[in-house]
Amino acid sequence: MDAKTGFFYLFSVVLLFAAFRVITARNPVHAVLYLILAFSQAAAVWLLLKAEFLAIALVLVYLGAVMVLFLFVVMMLDIHIDTVRKGFWKHFPLAALIGAVIALEMAAVLMGGFRGMEEPKAVAAMVDAAGHVVPY
Repeated sequence: MDAKTGFFYLFSVVLLFAAFRVITARNPVHAVLYLILAFSQAAAVWLLLKAEFLAIALVLVYLGAVMVLFLFVVMMLDIHIDTVRKGFWKHFPLAALIGAVIALEMAAVLMGGFRGMEEPKAVAAMVDAAGHVVPY
């Protein structure tokens, strides 16, 4: 395994951990901080894929502006966690069912691939002055 593959797996594992902690953190400030970690790891993966513009846009737009705004709003609000968690077990069966359906659909796509899809064919044509398509 080369270094690039190792870094990809490292960034991916940290990204999955941070994403899991975003939804399981009890403190909203900690959830926002884990979301910042997840976005930074996603930017690192974009850098490994040689998509520097997307990585920089992710860092500047999301980490630089949106996450800082979220962090300040969450820190300034007086959120009562007990009232938010009150209806958790009431809605848990429906949420678990929807999550299982989504996971099964994703597994079906990943295991089966995109069968029946043809590759797009390049169309070589010109448009004349009148707007008619002229093949060449």
